Amino acid sequence: MKRILFPTDFSEAANAAFVYALQFADSFEAEVIILHVYDLPIVEAPPMPESTKEIFDVVELNQFESFREELPALHKIAQNKKLDHIKLRNILLYGDLVYNINKVCSEENVDMVVMGTTGASGVKEAFLGSNAGSVIANTQTPVLCVPTAAQFHHQVKSIAFTTQYKDKDNEALRKTLELAEKFKAKVYCLYIKNDDDPADIDERINEWKIYYKESNIDFFNIAGDHIEQTILDFIENQQVDMLVMRTHKRGFFESLFHRSLTKKMAYHTKVPLLVFHEN
Repeated sequence: MKRILFPTDFSEAANAAFVYALQFADSFEAEVIILHVYDLPIVEAPPMPESTKEIFDVVELNQFESFREELPALHKIAQNKKLDHIKLRNILLYGDLVYNINKVCSEENVDMVVMGTTGASGVKEAFLGSNAGSVIANTQTPVLCVPTAAQFHHQVKSIAFTTQYKDKDNEALRKTLELAEKFKAKVYCLYIKNDDDPADIDERINEWKIYYKESNIDFFNIAGDHIEQTILDFIENQQVDMLVMRTHKRGFFESLFHRSLTKKMAYHTKVPLLVFHEN
């Protein structure tokens, strides 16, 4: 991991995520790219084309000045956490947030996006009111969503990885184990049993246990009618520090770990959620 993208609106939620970006960068000797995205105003029927340009120029200048004024606060956070040795780079862009995140990820070969989330509910959740939910749904770069309540007080000691024991889950699990090795953390491989379990599920579980027997990993296969609540209960009972999920395209088991559930977990979990995407 060489580059971590940190989109920010300089809110409390973003600042909480910034600490995680710094900690990950420190563990992997990576740099953090600070990204702020803003919108230009909609100008209706200006008297002269030059007037529109003047308005946009003023907005851009104000955004640049505001961006520059906010950056020292981030450097102060890094200093307070004794992480001011991390290389930081700043990018200011206008337009759509998700478009610009994807643009920077492509141009800078970003390995991970780290961003804060304040959660959502009801209509807001259903219509993707959360920026984090939109990024999860529309980018291929791994995304670490950090809720405001998640404070990095200690090293990540335990990571829960949700799985269906599919072959495609192995790549995400291997990446999770690489993270765990850096943090010297334990990985809990979590499967939620249900009535639609494939006939060979026990065989798959045993194969994984044999394949990963040398890794610092425990396997939990839990029955639960309410998938989301079962995961949240597991996080609390096992004192999990981070949750890892992989989005799945529609198809078999779509009711279990599809994109909608992953986005919902980003809203509701109290620990950071790392999302790997199915290419």
